[in-house]
Amino acid sequence: MASNRGVVYVGPEVDCAVDCVGFEAKERGGAEQPAVVLNQLMSATRAAGSIGIPGLYVTEDPGAQDEAARTVNLSLRFGLGWAKSHSFGTGQTPVMKYHRGLMMAILHDRIQIAKAVNTTVISLDDAPEGNAEFDKGVAREFVIDPHGTIKKGSR
Repeated sequence: MASNRGVVYVGPEVDCAVDCVGFEAKERGGAEQPAVVLNQLMSATRAAGSIGIPGLYVTEDPGAQDEAARTVNLSLRFGLGWAKSHSFGTGQTPVMKYHRGLMMAILHDRIQIAKAVNTTVISLDDAPEGNAEFDKGVAREFVIDPHGTIKKGSR
């Protein structure tokens, strides 16, 4: 595991990589390390490769642990990215470009979206437990169905 603490990624390099984690990245052991994923991607991506960054990076985080993190100043190994001639693409995913086609596929049962994104439907009463699991990093998305209106077949 590469990190911004000087450990270098050893292994085959990839042509392109995507940071879908964002600013709330954590190192092993749970310590908050906002730049760890980007630094790992620069180590793991070949020279002239591309790095996509749709992961969420806010303009400020008042609850962050230190001043640099509060203003989202990351400790990036940018020189490594420069030396390897990486291309960086940032910003939000262009949802509006794809939403109609996705909506039609869902409506015509060509995609079972709940299965595709590992969704668990929960009641409003179960929301605090679902939120606690989500905060711990469970690999599931939760949909709160307060009135029990979602069909049992879509669960």
